[in-house]
Amino acid sequence: MQTILKQIRKDTMFYNTIPVFVYTISYPAFTSTCNSDAAKHITGYYELASKSCETYCRTVLYPQAVESAKYIGPGQPFNYYEVYVDYKITYNQKCITSLYIESYTYMGGAHGETKRTSDTWSFKTGTRLDLNDVYPLDPGALDQLKDGIRQQITKRLKENPGSYFDDYAELLHQSFNPQSFYLLPGHFAIYYQQYEIAPYSTGLPEFIFPLSNAK
Repeated sequence: MQTILKQIRKDTMFYNTIPVFVYTISYPAFTSTCNSDAAKHITGYYELASKSCETYCRTVLYPQAVESAKYIGPGQPFNYYEVYVDYKITYNQKCITSLYIESYTYMGGAHGETKRTSDTWSFKTGTRLDLNDVYPLDPGALDQLKDGIRQQITKRLKENPGSYFDDYAELLHQSFNPQSFYLLPGHFAIYYQQYEIAPYSTGLPEFIFPLSNAK
């Protein structure tokens, strides 16, 4: 079993006296009764990723925010730019932990952009599990999975017309990513990124399926 402690890197960065860029980067640190070395390895992976994200914020995005702030007039407000990264643990049983991370970036404009990534870890070995490790991805099973996604979208469109693009049936095939999954107790979720199969207002579409052979 894994115990998770949230770690946070954050800062508010200024141009003169104006706050122009804010970042908050949360990441998990693990201990495990399964394999302490695996827990250290996985924690190190997220620590390194958080440092890389922080460096990108400070050296690339902050200068962009400063350049934008230079053009505001005296007394005019500036909507600070932002990066917000957080994670959600979706499954944590025995020696398996699954989670997803959402990274929200706002760099001006009407709204920001959210990207999601996910990982499912074996704390016995310190390695990631693929979807194929918990659900068969032979051609027949994959077609069945995509049919299930299509059926869920059809139902959702009846309840909320316009919530998916008209050509969603083709797009869900084109954008299907077997790495875009996470585990839930007794189930797994497939998700798509913003704009891949639906407009911004729909968010990140998720599709839940039973997992009879969860490990």
